[in-house]
Amino acid sequence: AMAPGKKITARIKRTLPVKGPQAPTLSELMRWYCLNTNTHGCRRIVVSRGRLRRFIWILLTLSAVGLILWQCAELLMNYYSASVSVTVQFQKLPFPAVTICNINPYKYNSMKDYLSELDKETKKALETFYGFSEGKSKVRRSVNEWNSTGSQFFKQIPLLKFEDFSKTATDLHTGQKRKIEGSVFHKDSSIVNSGDSNDIGFQLCDANNSSDCALYTFSSGVNAIQEWYKLHYMNIMAQIPLETKEKLSYSADDLLLTCFFDGLSCDKRHFTRFHHPLHGNCYTFNSGENGTILSTSTGGSEYGLQVVLYIDEADYNPFLVTSTGAKIIVHDQNEYPFIEDIGTEIETAAATSIGMHFTRSRKLSKPYSDCTETGDDIPVENLYNKSYSLQICLHSCFQKAMVDSCGCAQYAQPLPAGAEYCNYNRNPNWMYCYYRLHEKFVKEQLGCQQICKDACSFKEWALTTSIAQWPSTVSEDWMLRVLSWDKGQKINKKLNKTDLANLMVFYKDLNERFISENPANTLVILLSNFGGQLGLWMSCSVVCVIEIVEVFFIDSLSIVMRRQWQKAKKWWNDRKKDHSGKPPQAGDLERQGHDNPVCIDEDLPTFNTALRLPLPQDNPLPRTPPPNYSTLRLETAFTEQLPDTLEVGQH
Repeated sequence: AMAPGKKITARIKRTLPVKGPQAPTLSELMRWYCLNTNTHGCRRIVVSRGRLRRFIWILLTLSAVGLILWQCAELLMNYYSASVSVTVQFQKLPFPAVTICNINPYKYNSMKDYLSELDKETKKALETFYGFSEGKSKVRRSVNEWNSTGSQFFKQIPLLKFEDFSKTATDLHTGQKRKIEGSVFHKDSSIVNSGDSNDIGFQLCDANNSSDCALYTFSSGVNAIQEWYKLHYMNIMAQIPLETKEKLSYSADDLLLTCFFDGLSCDKRHFTRFHHPLHGNCYTFNSGENGTILSTSTGGSEYGLQVVLYIDEADYNPFLVTSTGAKIIVHDQNEYPFIEDIGTEIETAAATSIGMHFTRSRKLSKPYSDCTETGDDIPVENLYNKSYSLQICLHSCFQKAMVDSCGCAQYAQPLPAGAEYCNYNRNPNWMYCYYRLHEKFVKEQLGCQQICKDACSFKEWALTTSIAQWPSTVSEDWMLRVLSWDKGQKINKKLNKTDLANLMVFYKDLNERFISENPANTLVILLSNFGGQLGLWMSCSVVCVIEIVEVFFIDSLSIVMRRQWQKAKKWWNDRKKDHSGKPPQAGDLERQGHDNPVCIDEDLPTFNTALRLPLPQDNPLPRTPPPNYSTLRLETAFTEQLPDTLEVGQH
């Protein structure tokens, strides 16, 4: 039979177990969790007998936990993925805006007064290097004659012909050789090559530091002369007022000969003019500025836009452009037409048919992709006053960097508020600054490519181009005569077919393709997949997950903090004793508490458990002494016995 004290102790342990969150150690907490959790693998680790079986269950449980984490990570990553859907529908489509520009921006006869000095320098360069001359004589001019003409800036930035690799070049302005010092050869740029014996280029130096120079070389003399010409050309055009440049370029009557849309006649009133810095006056059909956007109800070339353009090749600038024709771009009414970037060239003496397929695209923004809805979250000012696009952001970013670094704006892009275009007179260092900055932009060192993002929504017209000879040989004569007669008041000469271009822009079909991104998973599907993985590998539910969080984070942290607090408290008490300087008293040990190995923290105090308290090895604690039975003897304090006691004793 069990002793009464042992029975009481066993009953207390059964009713008040010190387990779970109140356990004094992490190992006891983990043991309690494994015995009480619904995840069967953890319980099998504790109750299994034998090391091999326990090791197998530990391995299986850890493998299941690893598979759960892997599968949940895959599910979470798939949650931020998108599926692409394509919808095709047949309907009446709005016709896009079509912008048309002459490849030659300004009439050369009108620009001669502004470009006369630059043209003279260019012709001198051609005569010096290649013996080219408009007259019969191809003899090179003398040095004195070279020095008699030319502006200050042509002398500072002349064309150079490099000889071998000795950093020696022939100055085209003076015809003399000079040593190039402090030059930097740019070999990794698309417009620059390393110096060679046949290379031609020019040198740009910092106006504040003549030893800091950049040498730009070209293996082709054509590219070198054109690049050098455009450099000075932009400087000249930046000083001409906008109103004057619009008059020097082509009018709508000059460019447009005939116009048809959707089988009906149209004229210049359906075109809107805007001035492009590099292409002069351009004209946009169906721009939507008056609030009306034309549409077409039938596909095919007969129901699109048909125009005949007058190119006037004889009035082209021979040094600025080397091709003949026009450039067009198809775009949305709210988009800026980047003719110089994505324009399509139209040949003369040919009929160019451009068939279109319309596609609308919609991408998901964060967290699915790094695109922007309106561009308002991009820290770059939109200088084009059109809807946001990646090209607008890149050009605006470069122009802002140009103004900040060089103090002026680049001529080919819109002006920021309070800025002015670069020119020699006010900004003598702008050429060097521009080329240096452009080199950084190409190498993605300005940060523009990192800041700018794609637009989430955009429209696209896929173009299919076909070309046919026009006009035909049999119809050439009468057609040119009729066109010359119709435009006789505006064209004072007989038309030539090389001055004409026939353009047709139309929908090949009226199928609108809508490409959209949709979330591959919703939150409900994600949670369902999580629950399936937990149930498959660990027989666990959401309540089980909450239990894991409570035990492994809250309770474990509580135990660790409790232990740390006890250590800190003990350290503080020891420190106080050390500072007091008093030796420990004998009574301190007697007043010091001792743990009862029989009782646990929450056992109720009982007499039997107190009796089982063992004595410490050293300094035994004082206990209640055993009764002194000799003191039980009655000793009277009186010398004589009282009478009443005698009577009692007698009885």
